Amino acid sequence: MIKAYVLENERLHVVEDIPANEATIVWVDLQSPTAEEEQAIEGWLGIAVPSREEMEEIEISSRLYSEDSAYFMTATLPAHADGDHPEMLPVAFVLSGGKLVTVRFHEPRAFQTFPQRAQKAALGCSTGEMVLINLLEVIVDRLADILERTGRDILDISQGIFHPGESKASRRDRNFQIILRRIGRKEDLLSKLQDSLLTMQRLSGFLSAIPLKLNKESRTRIKTLSRDIVSLSDHAGGLSQKINFLLDATLGMINIEQNAIIKIFSVVAVVFLPPTLVASIYGMNFQIMPELNWSIGYPLAILAMILSAILPFLYFKRRGWL
Repeated sequence: MIKAYVLENERLHVVEDIPANEATIVWVDLQSPTAEEEQAIEGWLGIAVPSREEMEEIEISSRLYSEDSAYFMTATLPAHADGDHPEMLPVAFVLSGGKLVTVRFHEPRAFQTFPQRAQKAALGCSTGEMVLINLLEVIVDRLADILERTGRDILDISQGIFHPGESKASRRDRNFQIILRRIGRKEDLLSKLQDSLLTMQRLSGFLSAIPLKLNKESRTRIKTLSRDIVSLSDHAGGLSQKINFLLDATLGMINIEQNAIIKIFSVVAVVFLPPTLVASIYGMNFQIMPELNWSIGYPLAILAMILSAILPFLYFKRRGWL
């Protein structure tokens, strides 16, 4: 699918007839393009549109390069990131002749929100370079929103681990097995966001180095964009460290809970060991056992078993082992 945008009254508008508006088009967005659509754009701009296989290559030289006065940049972006399982796919940004071409095979939210904003407000999208800067700022804002939500979720997990009585989580949610799964999902999400931020950091560095005809304000915005990406990367790293701490803490809590259960069984075993000894002695089948002829032998044996159970219990209680 091809969406072409032209600048009218300082705002972006979608056009249907690309050949009739070639001179005024500043941005062409290709979503899961067909071979015919790729050939049409390649014939219009005289550049080779990167394929999905080329975009998925991990070498920097395959993601950031220039060719025939065109600049190719690829970053990995999340889509459907409201949950813990975002769809992570590469998006290519191509600058050529003052026009921007984006190639993608999924739907990051920035590609929905940015055109809507650019249609309602004058964002200065007079060239492809300016469209790219504005689009990257929206992408970084979206990544920041995802990180903020992830940070709140991690704080909620921390509350459930260290303050279970104060948290709003149900008893089922405080199950350590469920907590471990939540921690694992957040770690997976954070690792994907860190990969995305790394590609964005490389892209912004490449963008600031290429010789574009930009004014001072635009170059300042690129530097600010780079600093924002670095700060988000640092924040994601801090969240990742906190996740690792919560994982260690949860495993420690599991060990403490298991030790408490084992301690209970150990105390019960020790408490019932003396009564078992008394019962075993008087359960032997020897013919000569004087106590068997006592009229109060049975009550005394029962009393001895009760006392032998109570005394170890009181001793453990006094030592603080219970």
